[in-house]
Amino acid sequence: MNSRTKKDNIHEQQQALDREPISAAYSWPEKESKKMTIRNNDEISRRRTFAIISHPDAGKTTLTEKLLLFGGAIQMAGAVKARKAKQFAASDWMAIERERGISVTTSVMKFHYSDAEINLLDTPGHQDFSEDTYRVLTAVDSALMVIDGAKGVETQTRKLMEVCRIRNTPIITFINKLDREGREPIDLLHDIENTLQIECVPFTWPIGMGKSFRGVYDLAQKELRLFQAGSETRPQDIVTIHDLSSPKLDELLKSQASDLRDDIELLSGAANPFELEQFLRGNQTPVFFGSALNNFGVKELLDAVIKLAPQPQPRATATRMVEPQEEAFSGFVFKIQANMDPAHRDRLAFLRICSGRFHRGIKVMHHRVGREMVIKDATIFMAQDRTNTEEAFPGDIIGIHNRGTLKIGDTITEKEPLQYLGIPNFAPALFKQVILRNPLRAKQLKKGLQQLTEEGTVQVFRPLLNGSEYILGAVGALQFDVTMSRLRDEYGVEASYNPVDFASARWLVSDNKEDLDKFTRRHQSKMAYDAEDHLTLLVSDLWLLKKTMEEWPNIEFRIFREHSLASTEK
Repeated sequence: MNSRTKKDNIHEQQQALDREPISAAYSWPEKESKKMTIRNNDEISRRRTFAIISHPDAGKTTLTEKLLLFGGAIQMAGAVKARKAKQFAASDWMAIERERGISVTTSVMKFHYSDAEINLLDTPGHQDFSEDTYRVLTAVDSALMVIDGAKGVETQTRKLMEVCRIRNTPIITFINKLDREGREPIDLLHDIENTLQIECVPFTWPIGMGKSFRGVYDLAQKELRLFQAGSETRPQDIVTIHDLSSPKLDELLKSQASDLRDDIELLSGAANPFELEQFLRGNQTPVFFGSALNNFGVKELLDAVIKLAPQPQPRATATRMVEPQEEAFSGFVFKIQANMDPAHRDRLAFLRICSGRFHRGIKVMHHRVGREMVIKDATIFMAQDRTNTEEAFPGDIIGIHNRGTLKIGDTITEKEPLQYLGIPNFAPALFKQVILRNPLRAKQLKKGLQQLTEEGTVQVFRPLLNGSEYILGAVGALQFDVTMSRLRDEYGVEASYNPVDFASARWLVSDNKEDLDKFTRRHQSKMAYDAEDHLTLLVSDLWLLKKTMEEWPNIEFRIFREHSLASTEK
């Protein structure tokens, strides 16, 4: 809320430094260091890094594109214009995404708006790709939740909200599709509060819905924003009305004026005031109403993100908290993506910068492998389009060309050895056996599965009794179809899959090697190694698993695995 004052102070300090003579108490290098620190802090304060989350078909991708339109990052909304211009949504670049009209992988989009640098992450809405979304939520500082005005809170929204609550992620809510018939606004607020256990504070309020939708009233600005169907590219009619008893309101809204007065009176007595601290703790959510398809209410939403959403925040490591203002560079890999450019068969690691400043040619330590590496080139993203960047700051997402060295969960730093936390590998619930149609493509199959596993698209297990066999594990069934499609399109491998009788998996860890070896011999038919050679039990029956755990108290059966830490099932 005080970002403008803070920025003015920073510029005043900068001007004071520029006026300081070289013969001042500090040396020239120290002066330059102070200038750089001031600039870094200025850049950090301008960053907003957030994800858009929703249940499928709530309008998430459409809203993403309208935000990009406001930022000047695209000139046409692909999802809206596809039928006429044969363009696809800018954030959906995979062939299978275009064929099915859904988002199946996270896209990163950077753009400039007002005086802010926006890093927007469009997550998959489909529940089968929730694992990718969970990892993405570890890389953002806030989230924008999209709710369908006709359906209210849905299953996937509840699951994603649970992940946000673990990290106390601040949430801004957009209730979409007000140009269609839906539920009463008060009912929607009650649904959000009761289902998601978060307090709603309306910032705008709708006037009618569907065919009678006339616009919204901005409760803070005291402005009436009038809606016109098909007004995607037209400026909105904005009327300032400080006094709702004004006859001008009746002139504009006719019979709906009294309904608006009644609603606002009800809200003034029932709704709690907005508290920034409660929002930043994830206890309150500001709520906006609109229609993403018609570009209505989107600008107010984006303005709220700039004004309310936090700048890059401190991050937890295994040893300490890291502040974004620290001089030393550090960051973590939360996503790997292969073949974004099919012509080059490349593989990029998506790195969230947590502290310091990235510059081209920076020397860093890759702590998992204990090796120094030089980052000669890094990219910033606009969906599948990329631009080389000379520098980047905390909050930014950069892509690093990767030849298999970097993996999800890896931390790289300029100096101190650190390990950022909270990037899990979940136990899959569905399993399939890979059937290769052409045995001569076995090498390509191995390479494809290895790279897709590194991305987190699917998990791969090799049974102890048949190391040449591949068992795929996934959270959702559609992940198998995506894997087969990408093996065909990107690696030239024709494959299919057969069901296998497994219900889950557990990673095994024990300090008692004798017990672990004995367990492995006794359960060989259900034992496997994952892609990183971690010993895994493939579980056929969850009830029997409980009995097995009781019989082997010296062995941990882990339900998810991190790069360096794991959760033990109790």
